[in-house]
Amino acid sequence: MSDSISPDYRFCPRCAEPLAPTIRGGLPRPTCQSCGFVHFRNPAVGVAVVLLDEDGRVLLGRRSAGGNVGEWCIPCGYVEWGEDIRDAARREFQEETGIEVKIDDVCAVHSNFHNPASLTVGVWFYATPVGGQARASDDLAEVGWFPPSDPPEPLAFPTDRVVLAHLAHKTPATP
Repeated sequence: MSDSISPDYRFCPRCAEPLAPTIRGGLPRPTCQSCGFVHFRNPAVGVAVVLLDEDGRVLLGRRSAGGNVGEWCIPCGYVEWGEDIRDAARREFQEETGIEVKIDDVCAVHSNFHNPASLTVGVWFYATPVGGQARASDDLAEVGWFPPSDPPEPLAFPTDRVVLAHLAHKTPATP
């Protein structure tokens, strides 16, 4: 687990006084001694959509932006502030692949520690296509259908490998 003290918060966003580490919940947290503000460094929430075709292949995308350019992933993105998690999954998938989906059951939930500066909790949803055509867009340069047991390399995210192994073997998806 990474350090809970954020280098981004040295001054209070409310009163501009310096923050000092104070133990809260068993961890040092940047705390303002003047107004009492406490900065809790929490992971962001990410969503991904697992779309399988009639042959059991999964739709993957090759990244064109952000981290891991040129690497493959299950199409994914972040939940925006005030956005329902399923709406975020639907939106991100359509933005990146051109396919409109109905979000179904949760496939997997994992903590992502691959980028210590930006931790996330990821939720992978199964989905059913309801419209659109597969085409790479937004953060993807290419999309393609692959057997979960034989994904293209390199994969961008270690947890996608866990989810793909789960899909290939129909075993619980655990890291």
